[in-house]
Amino acid sequence: MMGPELERLVMLLAKLPGFGPRSARRAALSLLQKREVLMRPLADALLAAAEAIRPCSVCGNLDTTDPCGLCADARRDRATICVVETVGDLWALERAHAHKGLYHVLGGTLSALAGQRPEDLSVEPLLRRAASGEVREVILATSATVDGQTTAHYLAGRLRDTGVAVTRLAHGVPVGGELGYLDDGTLTAALASRRPA
Repeated sequence: MMGPELERLVMLLAKLPGFGPRSARRAALSLLQKREVLMRPLADALLAAAEAIRPCSVCGNLDTTDPCGLCADARRDRATICVVETVGDLWALERAHAHKGLYHVLGGTLSALAGQRPEDLSVEPLLRRAASGEVREVILATSATVDGQTTAHYLAGRLRDTGVAVTRLAHGVPVGGELGYLDDGTLTAALASRRPA
């Protein structure tokens, strides 16, 4: 039904997050129907991004400059580093304008099942940054999964000797959340993380 070029396009699109074989076929068809206004500009943008975008040697963010724009921004609070699992997590915090300091991208979480060990993550560069004397606080912004919690616990232990304050993101009831709709784990975390009113 499809030639090898179209089959390869669909197969590659299906590897994108949120895409399966059916949505990949629909996307390929849409691209082919809009070759000049969508497909060719997208191909050019993909090629340019592949050639120009690199990980920041300081924090691990993706950018065309090294250090990245966030690390180079003199207006950012250099005494605070927010540790995230992925660049996507960094982008989410930036989109929310929730953090005015610097970042550190781990590149994942510790995971026995996936075989992710501390040496597979960007732990040593974080420890060097924390021990530099310029940093006062490291915020562990890992997810509330078992692997995220394990990673945060491991990092807190390793950061203890640096003398910086180590904090965690609060977990619990989301803004606008109704107690009756929350799962047991979220309710337990919310009660454990309670604070004075």
